[in-house]
Amino acid sequence: MAYEIDGKVIEHDEEGYLTDIAQWSEPLGGVIATKEGLAMTPEHWEVVNFLREYYAEYQIAPAIRVLTKALTKRMGAEKASNKYLYDLFPYGPAKQACKIAGLPKPTGCV
Repeated sequence: MAYEIDGKVIEHDEEGYLTDIAQWSEPLGGVIATKEGLAMTPEHWEVVNFLREYYAEYQIAPAIRVLTKALTKRMGAEKASNKYLYDLFPYGPAKQACKIAGLPKPTGCV
């Protein structure tokens, strides 16, 4: 199973998560989002980029509770609310946004 972008084949697991996160790029994130049925907006990218920074610092993809807590500190309570995040990522903010960000599936997500 793989995504194809610019003639390159990038492997992913059965759920669509990259098998090698180093292969991620913003255009690839857009391809993954399209497959997820999402049209990316600056608000989507804000969350995706936050997740990538979080992962770079802590080497873990945050579950939703940790994500909302960290986002509150960075962007304020409104942008960290479950409603806001589920409006952006209806299949689960942590799960779906991490997939688009090229990160592993968050711990505790089924």
